[in-house]
Amino acid sequence: MMKKLALHWKILIALILAFSIGLWANFSTETSTEKPAWFENLHYFSNFVGSLFLNALKMVVIPLVMTSIICGVAKIGEDKDFGRLGIKTLLFYSLTGLLAVIVGLLCVNLIEPGHVDADLRERMLAGQTSMESGKMERAFQHADGGLKGILEIFQRMIPQNLFKAAVEGQLLGLIFFSLLFGFFVARLPKKLNESQTAFWEGLNTAILSITNFVISFAPYGVFGLVTPTLMMVGIETIFVMGTFASTVLLGLAIHSFMVLPLLLHFLGKISFFKHFQALSPALLTAFSTASSSATLPVTLDCITKRAGVSKKIASFTLPLGATMNMDGTALFECVVVVFLAQLFGVEMTWVTQSTVVVMALLTSIGVAGIPSASLVAIIVILHAVGFSEATISIGVGVVFVVDRILDMTRTAVNVLGDSCAAAIIGKSEGETGYYANPRG
Repeated sequence: MMKKLALHWKILIALILAFSIGLWANFSTETSTEKPAWFENLHYFSNFVGSLFLNALKMVVIPLVMTSIICGVAKIGEDKDFGRLGIKTLLFYSLTGLLAVIVGLLCVNLIEPGHVDADLRERMLAGQTSMESGKMERAFQHADGGLKGILEIFQRMIPQNLFKAAVEGQLLGLIFFSLLFGFFVARLPKKLNESQTAFWEGLNTAILSITNFVISFAPYGVFGLVTPTLMMVGIETIFVMGTFASTVLLGLAIHSFMVLPLLLHFLGKISFFKHFQALSPALLTAFSTASSSATLPVTLDCITKRAGVSKKIASFTLPLGATMNMDGTALFECVVVVFLAQLFGVEMTWVTQSTVVVMALLTSIGVAGIPSASLVAIIVILHAVGFSEATISIGVGVVFVVDRILDMTRTAVNVLGDSCAAAIIGKSEGETGYYANPRG
């Protein structure tokens, strides 16, 4: 029976079990000065399961991000006739991505969903022996220092040794190398370009299959990550999770219904209402599947038949957007990192947050269009800005509780951003007659 259930239903069942067992264990022992053996054993076992899942996600981080970026950038230069379209598309995707993360940062800094009392923070960290006093504060010291901190960001972008950077988790340097490598693959002679593209696309497909396989174990991982947190904290953590989810949803709403409509109006003289109406089947598909890649055929159909954008523009911008343009994901990643910094009592300077912005924009390029794949990118950013293994484990557990509904929503925002790009770029190429005869 379980095999026939969709993954999100399995995750929901795992969450219900985690809440039931975690809260029961917390209520049963809240008056005890010393935890009983069964409590310690349950805490250890669930931590063990959660750590296995988290390790598996970390295992695919480097190959997934590198192959996805190399393939995405290499595709831009495959057809020399699309050089102008490529520049326009990249500029628009960069603009919307930057605006999305700015909206996310404003929301999370104004609402401050991660600000909790010291007692709750200590209980969330309880049982995590790898968390040392002051470890995170020391880890963030490299990000302070104004101009020096900014220059260090660029210094970390160029690693002396690529393999050493991979071993030490210096993902910013690996991402920069991948962008550079993909750029020059696109400029190789035709025969070499084809062989390199085929190799990296084959490798990327294999890594995506492994990532899908790992994510298929998400129900067990969710149980293992969420249960220990609830065992230590209890019902109080639910309010924190709800405030965090509300912050993300507010940011996504502002980007979808304020930022993108303004871009459509000023850059393309396009009615957002008509565009939203034309794309509604694709947005509903994106919301229900939480996969921009699975939604791509529906998006292509809507943007060409219902919106009236030419197949030439749509077939170039939308597949590229499904790989490289993740407005909702980039916004989500920024909110998560700052939220977790607030949750664990770390003051993030504007320099550190600028690092988060750069990492969110770059990793959103390499995030696969599959459900929950953004958790891989979040792990990348958390490592890059100095989070310890213990806080990453706790943080992913907290985020996973509300991730399904947020995943569905941010995927719909990703698809909406891609469709806006197609419409605006089509208008810039002289296309007319949009939304004249929308069908179905």
